[in-house]
Amino acid sequence: MVVFDLDDTLYLERDYVLSGFRAVGAWVEEELRISNFAELAAAIFDTGHRGDVFNRAFADLGVRATPEFIGKAVDVYRRHWPEIRLAQDAAALLAAERPDGLCLALVTDGFLVAQQQKIRALGLAAKGFWPLICTDLWGRAYWKPHPRAFECIEALFGLPPHRLTYIGDNPTKDFVAPRQRGWQTIRVDRPQRVNSVQPMHLSGESDLTIVDLSRLDWAEICAEG
Repeated sequence: MVVFDLDDTLYLERDYVLSGFRAVGAWVEEELRISNFAELAAAIFDTGHRGDVFNRAFADLGVRATPEFIGKAVDVYRRHWPEIRLAQDAAALLAAERPDGLCLALVTDGFLVAQQQKIRALGLAAKGFWPLICTDLWGRAYWKPHPRAFECIEALFGLPPHRLTYIGDNPTKDFVAPRQRGWQTIRVDRPQRVNSVQPMHLSGESDLTIVDLSRLDWAEICAEG
């Protein structure tokens, strides 16, 4: 069984971020008749800012953004229909013929409505992913590295650890629980990824690190697992 992370593993998270900025920009234009929010937010994002892009963008636009107004903008961002697609290497891997009996699943963190919108936009259910576990359904305390999602996969399929592989991108959280449980782990370290991070401790390292999924085929994944 192969279980995937979502953001910066199956698609480029930057595409989602820019899609969200465009959605908020359309909302801002309707509310305030200001037309360049998306471009300004993208420029701020490209300087390395992450948690305060909206505040900075509104300040640069001369908008007095109250916490309530920022909250509405964030809600638009999280609920928008994302203009995203599978990374080319991910699409090729998923389109390739899989060995009989190989199952695909997803374990992803992030705010529930946003992750559900991404899953729908990418059509993962139609591509054979099940279960599609959004850890925020249980609350933020259960985001990775909490093991609950991985325990759920094990309980559903009853497979031994050596037949389970997790493919993700973030060494600070993605691989801690599956490695502790004896799973095979593969890190996709895309050059275009949104956040550049290093493992916090040895249990956060992966068994294999690659730059994209073109390095793999299903037979190799199953052999490594």
